[in-house]
Amino acid sequence: MDQIPQAKAASTVNWRSWLPLRALSGWQARDLNGDLIAGLTLAAIAIPEQMATARLGGFAPEIGFFAFVAGSVAFALFGANRHLSVGADSTITPLFAGGLALLATSGSPHYLALAAMLALMVGLIVSLSGVFRLGWIADLLSVPVTTGFLAGIAVHIIVSQMPGLLGLHSESGETLHRIGEIAGSLHLTNPWSLGLGLGVFAIVLGAERISARIPGALIGMVLATLAVIVFDLRNRGVEVLGALPNGLPRAGLPLVSLNDVQALVPLALLIAIVVMVQTAATSRSFVPQQGEPDVNRDFVGVGAGSIASGLFGAFAVNASPPRTAIVSQSGGRSQLSGLIAAAIVLALGAFGGGLLANVPQAALAGVLMFVAQHILRWKVFAGVYRQAPVEFLLILVTMAAIVVLPIATGVAVGIGLSLLHGIWSATRTEPIELEHVPGTSVWWPPAKPSAGEQLPGVLVAAFQAPLSFVNADRFKRGVCDLVDTRRETVKLVVLEASNIVEIDYTAAQALIDTILHCRKAGAVFAIARLESLRAQAALARFGIAEMVGTQRIFHSVDAAIKSLGPGKQQQQEQDGVP
Repeated sequence: MDQIPQAKAASTVNWRSWLPLRALSGWQARDLNGDLIAGLTLAAIAIPEQMATARLGGFAPEIGFFAFVAGSVAFALFGANRHLSVGADSTITPLFAGGLALLATSGSPHYLALAAMLALMVGLIVSLSGVFRLGWIADLLSVPVTTGFLAGIAVHIIVSQMPGLLGLHSESGETLHRIGEIAGSLHLTNPWSLGLGLGVFAIVLGAERISARIPGALIGMVLATLAVIVFDLRNRGVEVLGALPNGLPRAGLPLVSLNDVQALVPLALLIAIVVMVQTAATSRSFVPQQGEPDVNRDFVGVGAGSIASGLFGAFAVNASPPRTAIVSQSGGRSQLSGLIAAAIVLALGAFGGGLLANVPQAALAGVLMFVAQHILRWKVFAGVYRQAPVEFLLILVTMAAIVVLPIATGVAVGIGLSLLHGIWSATRTEPIELEHVPGTSVWWPPAKPSAGEQLPGVLVAAFQAPLSFVNADRFKRGVCDLVDTRRETVKLVVLEASNIVEIDYTAAQALIDTILHCRKAGAVFAIARLESLRAQAALARFGIAEMVGTQRIFHSVDAAIKSLGPGKQQQQEQDGVP
């Protein structure tokens, strides 16, 4: 008899995979040259980017340096991917900046303490998600929802940086209010600031078009700084950073109250999900000849980066796809490239604050304007619009929610929409009757014009989705209706279950009711091609395997029909098979 054996669960834990410095394992002296070049390139890209991102969040520029160093060192110790770069990230910075602004004044000591505590909480959630292998959480956001989320974040970045680009006073409040205030102040634009910002934007954009390894942001920032000095633009209304304090951060726990921690929990969960989504996408995109990506281990590394960042008074960090691509394209061989970049950035933060005194704010705004347009996925917009108009609405709704609502609420709406879309897709699944392809053992969904055939007395039904509470009733009604339509002629019902990867309690009861309905109609019920081990275990757990009988669970539809088809059942009854 061609039956499927019962599933056996087995799991092993490879504790060696959790040892530190995995991302440096196998490093050899000949890798030094590639890591050195990649490290220098990464530092040149990271310096202006980390300063700009820190300013985006309402922090002093040097805080961005410390976040980058903490993220890079922690990931080198605990992460797995050899190229992945961790640090301040413009995707999550508007998220926590908007959320923290509701609890404290931006830039105040309380604000900084809350940001550090938030980093600890985000890091703990992300790290534990890796330890307990919850990498599947990264798949909670669909591509359309993620695209809409990034588009909304891009709008936030652009609106927040427009005052710096135009040489205007910074605005606060809701996004739409800020847009109105900026529009009303356009006549006060400082042309020198605007020219510097647009010049930096053009340099970064042009450098990327030529080669991603060209540090366009650093070149633009240096040229803008020289312009400020040579043309004395400070006296023409151009705002500059001023000398940054030299020194190293001190480690310690942020001083916040229990009420503050409780208020941060929802924000920490939202940011942790975004961090995991971006980390998983980055880890899967850059796998340098090391086999399959270890997303869970990379969660631990990125989470450790946020914890270290919070302990040194900085903010939550994230994996960066652009910087990771730079390391890969520059010939980086291991996380030593990230450590080299971290050492350079740390030295600048500790001893080179005076070198940044004349950096114009407009130059950092130009860098962030480039980042904003870079995270707008225009090709995805166009592709979804052409191929899936309904899902295009998800992009627009998510984007609007991020822009119009408080940003944390907008992210929650986006996650909710993604989950609802997934549930809605599962609920639309209907059981279908398969047809036999003549001359083969293949059973296939009906096509137009039909090339298949039905066998007398045989109904082969398929359900192309996991069986769960969201579609259990539709499954039961659908199969029962197929049986009732041919009540007088159906003697064998075969459930083709290759796409049923899971069966929950509600679905199990629906399947039991379906089996009983088939028997009441005088038909034998069999199951074929139940390939999922989880589904097989569910059949045994809910008593369905015993109810159907292991002799009626088959590897193929063809085997089921040959064993139980019309003409065979009478023989089995004579042999005493129930």
